[in-house]
Parts: sequence; C-alpha cells; structure tokens
Amino acid sequence: MARRLVEALGHDVARYISFDSYYRDLSNLTIEERAAFNFDHPDSLDVELLVSHLEALRADTEVAVPVYDFTTHTRSADIQIVEPAPFIVIEGILLFAFEQIRDQLDYLIFRDCPEAVRAERRFKRDVRERGRTPESVREQWETTVQPMHEIYVEPFARFAHRVTTHGVEELDDILPAIAEAVRRGEPLTTA
Repeated sequence: MARRLVEALGHDVARYISFDSYYRDLSNLTIEERAAFNFDHPDSLDVELLVSHLEALRADTEVAVPVYDFTTHTRSADIQIVEPAPFIVIEGILLFAFEQIRDQLDYLIFRDCPEAVRAERRFKRDVRERGRTPESVREQWETTVQPMHEIYVEPFARFAHRVTTHGVEELDDILPAIAEAVRRGEPLTTA
C-alpha cells in the first residue's frame, strides 16, 4: 500500500521508507542467537535513528537509510540515500506502537488484513526472500509474529486517521482519494 501511495502521489514529490530498514544490527550475536531473536517486538527496531531521519527530512536534509540483510540479520555496508520531498511515506507494522514516531507523522493509515492473509504473505516472503525454511516460518508465526501482532500492532490501529480493510476496500479504489486528500492537506475520511 505504501509503495502504491508513493506512485499515486508521484515520485517527483514523494519518497518511500520501510521501517524494516531500521532493524537493529545483530552482528555482535551468534547465528543461533540471531535466529532466536524476536524481530516482531518493538525493541528490535532502531526507533531513535528513524526519528532522527524524519527530523532531518523535515529540515530539508537527505538521510542515509540502512540496508538490512534479512538472511544474516545484520545491516549491510550499503545505504539508501533518501532525499527530502514534500511527502515521505513510511511503512511498517510496528510504526504506530511508538508515540515518538506517531508524533512525526501527519497521516496514519492502518491496513487491516485478516490473519490468514498475513500468514500466507509472511510465509511466502520469508521462504522466498529471506531464505527461511517453512518449518521455521510456522514456528516463528506461532511463537512471536501472531502474539506480537495482538499486543503491538492491532491495538494501535486506534491511532490511525484512516483504517482500510483488505478484501473490502481495493487499493485501486481508495488510493486516488487518499492521495488527493494528502496532496491537499485535508483530513482522511473513511470511504
């Protein structure tokens, strides 16, 4: 949804940042310790760095966003330069759990997805893109992903200016209106 919103706003005026880029570097841990780490808990993310980047972008200064290697659970030596723009679109399932991040954002949009959809997406992504085994993905889902969702994701939807629902509101139908409201600085309304 976030990438599609950048497209709707226009790449000339909008930039994209993923909160997943801000996972803490675990290179100081053994491979076994990294594998056991709870990446679905808010402590797994470098909130201070993201907040400092948001402040810099507001001050018209480019930032060097880390590039996270999900196969090794470390930050790579690469960075992604993000230049200031009128609109910075940030995505991440744990964004709303941090007041200091919410305070930096003008619009908060929560995409509500059924558990089965979230599980299927996570399974496909982690096996295909992150080199995990199907068994490890299932175990992680049961032990950390779903429990953390119930504690740190779902309850924070209450802070959203707009909640959209997967399977009810198609992105093609709602994104033009959301983009137009954001462009005009208008409040977001439910369709």
